[in-house]
Amino acid sequence: MAALALPFAAQAEKADRNRPIAVESDQNCVVDLLKEVNVCSGNVVIAQGTLQIRADRVELRKTPDGYQLAAALGTAAKPAQYRQKRDAVDEWVEASAQRIDYDARANTLRFAGEASARRLRGTELADEIHGSVIVWDNAAEAFSVQGGAATPANPGGRVRAVLSPRAGASASDPSPAAASAPPLRSTPAIGERR
Repeated sequence: MAALALPFAAQAEKADRNRPIAVESDQNCVVDLLKEVNVCSGNVVIAQGTLQIRADRVELRKTPDGYQLAAALGTAAKPAQYRQKRDAVDEWVEASAQRIDYDARANTLRFAGEASARRLRGTELADEIHGSVIVWDNAAEAFSVQGGAATPANPGGRVRAVLSPRAGASASDPSPAAASAPPLRSTPAIGERR
């Protein structure tokens, strides 16, 4: 199983944490005020500021010390979806997976089951990552990505990533590292070998 840690900077909008959580669903939503657990089914949408999660089923819990935990469940045919604005820039992070786990205390999101994450600068795709499991550590501003079992879309079960240069980085960078870097050459498409 391959694993990859990527500096995929994605600091979430800080103001979102102080906003109320709105939940909508097409079917039953069971709220247990004593246990502080909500379970909703059927085209569930959760919104908190710029954060939005869509899934077939969502379980929200509040820990005794006041932190939110959420599990959004989708399927291979209709994965759970996540979207949130990055703090202080015109960038968004979007992700999809069969299961999304959010832990407010650890400040992490875990995308499991045919997971993909994308960073958009405005409407332009900047970075894209695919794997079996993607864990976003918001405090460290990093993703870790694991490969997994082979699928029809990814017969090797490999981690795949396309990462753009930092915004404002110049192709004519005079730094010593840029001057000594080997020239780029074309590579075969993913799945092909030379």
